[in-house]
Amino acid sequence: MSLQMVLLPLFVQVALTLGLMILMATRRAQAIRNKQVRAEDVSLREPNWPPRALQAAYAYGNQFELPVLFYVLTILVVITQKADLVFVLLAWVFVVLRILQAWVYVTGNNIRYRGAYFAAGAVVLTIMWVSFARHFLLA
Repeated sequence: MSLQMVLLPLFVQVALTLGLMILMATRRAQAIRNKQVRAEDVSLREPNWPPRALQAAYAYGNQFELPVLFYVLTILVVITQKADLVFVLLAWVFVVLRILQAWVYVTGNNIRYRGAYFAAGAVVLTIMWVSFARHFLLA
């Protein structure tokens, strides 16, 4: 499997994270500009932002939970040269699920769908880790 094929899902995940950071900053700036919140009311990370700004912030923060394990696994797969088609396909499934979860988070925030996408991503990532550990330890 080529290095580009293995790293492309990781780059898309990074792009998602950066995009959510920009969305969060934009929504926060709009909230301050529109006087929905005063800067001193949120200066120490108090959750006093309007709901749309909070949605973007929580979606952004969520990218530093499960995806951290995805980043580590991708790096390990590259270093150990254990990447295969199954890994790449599962990586894409994981990233698509992260995109869907983030989309739900920053739009309607339907917790049922958001939770389902999160859980599915967690299952996919668990399968990826178990598969890697099995291949690595039994090689």
